[in-house]
Amino acid sequence: MIKPQTLKGFRDFLPEEARKRQYVINILKKVFESYGFEPLETPALEYEEILIGKYGDEGDKLMYRFVDKGGRKVVMRYDQTVPLARVVAQYQNELPMPFKRYQIQNVWRADNTQKGRFREFLQCDIDIVGSESILSDLDILSCVKTALSKLNFKDFTILVNSRKIFEQVEANPKIISILDKEDKIGKDEVLLLLSEAMESDDKAKNFYSALKNISPTDRLNQMLKKSEELNLFFSPFLARGLDYYTDLIFEVKIPKYKGGSVCGGGRYDNLIGMFANKKIPAVGCAFGFDRLIEAMDELNLFPQNIVASSTKVLVTIFKPELLNKSIEITLLLRRNRVSTEFYLDESAKMEKQLKYADKKGIPYVVIIGQDEASKNLVILRNMRTRKQVAIKPEDILKKI
Repeated sequence: MIKPQTLKGFRDFLPEEARKRQYVINILKKVFESYGFEPLETPALEYEEILIGKYGDEGDKLMYRFVDKGGRKVVMRYDQTVPLARVVAQYQNELPMPFKRYQIQNVWRADNTQKGRFREFLQCDIDIVGSESILSDLDILSCVKTALSKLNFKDFTILVNSRKIFEQVEANPKIISILDKEDKIGKDEVLLLLSEAMESDDKAKNFYSALKNISPTDRLNQMLKKSEELNLFFSPFLARGLDYYTDLIFEVKIPKYKGGSVCGGGRYDNLIGMFANKKIPAVGCAFGFDRLIEAMDELNLFPQNIVASSTKVLVTIFKPELLNKSIEITLLLRRNRVSTEFYLDESAKMEKQLKYADKKGIPYVVIIGQDEASKNLVILRNMRTRKQVAIKPEDILKKI
């Protein structure tokens, strides 16, 4: 007997949850495309050399790496930014510049599972490649705000910083990785880790104080002039752990949701050059899809009808000899673009068929008895009110 179970950190999505996910994906796609972003898809597997060393030591440890049957060292997609860099370098003569793309695909990380964090999860990315202009940064931030607004979030903030801030205070990658934990572990714990890294309590306190009082860069100041319009707030401790960021970094926080940021990204002007042998600037972000879903659930932002069945009508089979009549009504409704399900067991009792409609949340049921068939009528039953009426088949459309 094989125990039916999923691997830790991997999930199934039953219809109710899958419909929520599809709802969010559809909204994000519409927003992305309204800003001129084009769809892109990349393989689940990349050569190891493409991904290794692009995310820092921690990223390398979390990759699913193995040798395939051809003896090639391969890695499962860790994020969608490095594969984008590879695509741009590989097809640079075929792509329009600036290249605006969105990508909605799964990524895999051998991470410790926790609230809102899994080993296989969906990422939704938008990126602008080939432009150094601050207009590109603002376009990304504006798209993020529009997407969250369309998902019915009312209260959220976009925290912004620049990696150049850390150059001013001479913060090395180890220090940056400590600062990246500030919102999770708090000031005291960060100071303790900084003291260990700097081997001095005084140095740690002075560093922390200097960073706390530092001014935004000129480029950040230009963005912050749009702070009211875009919900932007300067946060000097915001670090973003990935090594490839070069300037703007940002994260989106929802005050009433405690599961962490729901979106993050920034500018990475040197990454693509590692593959293209020339500098190609870029800026972008990734939405934490699972956290979006979780936050929307907690804040009741999903429309009530999202979890209902997509089937509008169930056509039942009253008796086997009336099967053709039920098929006829099913085809009529489908031709008129009504989502219609046909019960697939002509020997099932009507009670069982009605229970099936109830369990699936199908709002209407069509019943065709011998008497109705002889008069060219059907019974249309409203499963919510339990009321039913005998009508002509063509009048079903008016009723529903």
